[in-house]
Amino acid sequence: MLRNLSIVFILIVIPAMIFAQENLESNKAKEKPDHFAPPSDTANLEDKEILLKHEFTAGVLLHSNGWGINIRRGKHKTGKLKRMLELDIVSMKHPKEFKSVNPYFENSKGFIYGKLNTFTIGRIGYGGQWVVVQRQDRRGGGVEIRAHTYGGISLGFAKPVYLEILVPTNVPFEFSLSTEKYDPSKHYIDNIYGKAPFTKGLDEIKVYPGLYFKAGLSFEYASRQDNIKAIEAGIVVDGYYKKVPIMAFADNHPYFVSLYIGINFGTKWY
Repeated sequence: MLRNLSIVFILIVIPAMIFAQENLESNKAKEKPDHFAPPSDTANLEDKEILLKHEFTAGVLLHSNGWGINIRRGKHKTGKLKRMLELDIVSMKHPKEFKSVNPYFENSKGFIYGKLNTFTIGRIGYGGQWVVVQRQDRRGGGVEIRAHTYGGISLGFAKPVYLEILVPTNVPFEFSLSTEKYDPSKHYIDNIYGKAPFTKGLDEIKVYPGLYFKAGLSFEYASRQDNIKAIEAGIVVDGYYKKVPIMAFADNHPYFVSLYIGINFGTKWY
């Protein structure tokens, strides 16, 4: 998964930067003065943009360990610098997670063998965006490139995994189902029927407080000044004070490093 996202990251970021640079050079060439044209104080007034100071965006993101949503509220400090508040809610998987089924029962349900907890992260952070390559002609379909960094609180929520377990009855080759918290010492692939409903274990959630840092690039391509349409790519690091027990038969760590790609939509106002 990490390798695939790395390839997608390269395929999106590199061509977009080349395209934006070519667009910038093209616009600069167009801006060279025509010495044979008469001066005009009113030329291109309709093309001038007013700085819209406030914005709100929401979007979805895919990262190397799961997926999630993102919400941001921003305000321009200058024409090229914005300060941002953000909220992320993302799922976080262990690299060793693989879906399994009980091969001895035809209608068995899928489950992740060895998974102790599902892990969800909520991030609340503060950061900034600044323009790297400015778009000169919005109506001409250009792309504006911005760099960004964010940091703040990362709260991890670990919910125990519950499974439907096959329990032998007094009748040979017949079983009843029992919903039980996964226990690697007594639950094996041949007596697990499938995953129990997600609501089981919600009252047993444990919270892991930590910190996160995010950095990356965004490529804004909206044709209207009061709209936001952007593709974003970058890296996120979440760190906690102790190991998060996601899997029973694999190494667990107190940190997660993820590459991500996201798309955001929003609006601007004065």
